[in-house]
Amino acid sequence: QVQLVESGGGLVQAGGSLRLSCAASGRTFSGYAMDWFRQAPGKEREFVAAISWSGANTYYADSVKGRFTISRDNAKNTVYLQMNSLKPEDTAVYYCGVPRAWGTRTPSGVGSWGQGTQVTVSS
Repeated sequence: QVQLVESGGGLVQAGGSLRLSCAASGRTFSGYAMDWFRQAPGKEREFVAAISWSGANTYYADSVKGRFTISRDNAKNTVYLQMNSLKPEDTAVYYCGVPRAWGTRTPSGVGSWGQGTQVTVSS
């Protein structure tokens, strides 16, 4: 079982940037892909970005493509989400997760979740 802890959320003005981190423990981190999801109040959890175990492959939701970058440091057991040009509609709780298979990109396809970190973008 893997344990995940997100950090880096906060309050930022529209157009600003934040970098989220997700630290993993309890399992060989370099052996599995990682996803970021987000959930806004009253909405379903939605896919944001994914990265393969090596970092060679990434995938983004259309809503964040060109603004967000997912990366990982397997030596530090950490995956990152760099968020630039933030918009008020990016406001949500952001979660990292371990997908059961690469390419799933749905909440039901994630086997382990972190506790989430709040991102609030003011207009």
